[in-house]
Amino acid sequence: MTRRPMPPTVRSVFAAELAAARGAMTSEARWEALQRAHILSQPWPWPHTRAHAAMFGVAWRERNRSEIWGQVVRLLVAAPGSALGRYPEGNTGRATVPLTRPMPVPADLAALLADS
Repeated sequence: MTRRPMPPTVRSVFAAELAAARGAMTSEARWEALQRAHILSQPWPWPHTRAHAAMFGVAWRERNRSEIWGQVVRLLVAAPGSALGRYPEGNTGRATVPLTRPMPVPADLAALLADS
């Protein structure tokens, strides 16, 4: 299946959220940025996988076993789910929410995705 590339405007905000996560001073801020990056990445297999890889890295550094295992599962299904267009829109990507639960997309991200 041929997919369109991530639009530059979305890619820019995705990269900014990943950078915000890397520079965050608290775990809460780090996860907030990663969740936003995840929501943006869902339609594209490689960025979606990158978002989960970043989440896995944070979970590993925080020694959060349940999040580590949740991210391992999500790393396995992220690319195929995106490639097939089967992903729960708005899902934050955390192990604390069911893998298939759709969730509301924050208004700013919804507008960005709608424009792309």
